Amino acid sequence: MYMNTGYLNHSHMDFKDKSRPLIVGSCGTYRLSSHPKLPTYRPRGRLDYQIIYITAGCGHFHFDNVDNETIVPAGNIVLYRPKELQKYEYYGEDKTEVYWIHFTGNNVKNILRQYGFPDKERVFQVGTSMEYEQIFKRIIIELQRCQDNYEEMLVLLLRHLLIIFHRELTREHILKNEYLDHEMDNAVTFFSENYNQNISIDDYAASRGMSVSWFIRNFKKYTGSTPMQFIVGIRINNAQMLLETTTYSINEISKIVGYDNQLYFSRLFHKLKGYSPREYRKIRNRL
Repeated sequence: MYMNTGYLNHSHMDFKDKSRPLIVGSCGTYRLSSHPKLPTYRPRGRLDYQIIYITAGCGHFHFDNVDNETIVPAGNIVLYRPKELQKYEYYGEDKTEVYWIHFTGNNVKNILRQYGFPDKERVFQVGTSMEYEQIFKRIIIELQRCQDNYEEMLVLLLRHLLIIFHRELTREHILKNEYLDHEMDNAVTFFSENYNQNISIDDYAASRGMSVSWFIRNFKKYTGSTPMQFIVGIRINNAQMLLETTTYSINEISKIVGYDNQLYFSRLFHKLKGYSPREYRKIRNRL
């Protein structure tokens, strides 16, 4: 097993310090290859915060209950807060490699929130990156050498680490949003171009590999209306325009916008516009 660690003032004591916003207490790395198992068990947790970054293999974590096991693979970080149960194991057969850092301060909770770490979440997917490892290694060296202003440098390096974690977390969120925006844009375009056809919302969602409920829920978030409300809105607005600018009969307009049943069309138009199609045309003609 390979390990490399550094401790503030070379002290291995777990501590809580509220004198400054952010203080780095220790940092290190473990790499298992032949050692069968490296367990950690702190039933009452620690006084400080801890981030564990898994860069290879996986870790076996027991959150809240020693009997529960969550396997956290490489590319994730685990965030422990003060006094939380800590029980986890690394196994040589997994070829696990991790970096860890402990920190404290009077503003840690707000700093973590600022960088995209909600209070109750513990596991965050940030991917693997040599940049992460380089920063951890620099923090270890600073703790070992204790050069001038090294405590300030430790804080800057930890903030650097949190910022690039946050960028990756945000990038993943943006990618998800890009997919969602793309799908909703496609749906809006399809409905706008085919509004007068017999559109099945179920069939459309299935054709895009989406569940109907997921599609309807996200379409409403994106447009403010359900897919059918959106289609009906286009039909009635176009019917309104035809009533104002053409001499087509009510029955012809009904068919143009997608309704074979003129009576149903007239009732729907009245419900949405407050007038029947005939009344609306008379009012517009008098203007």
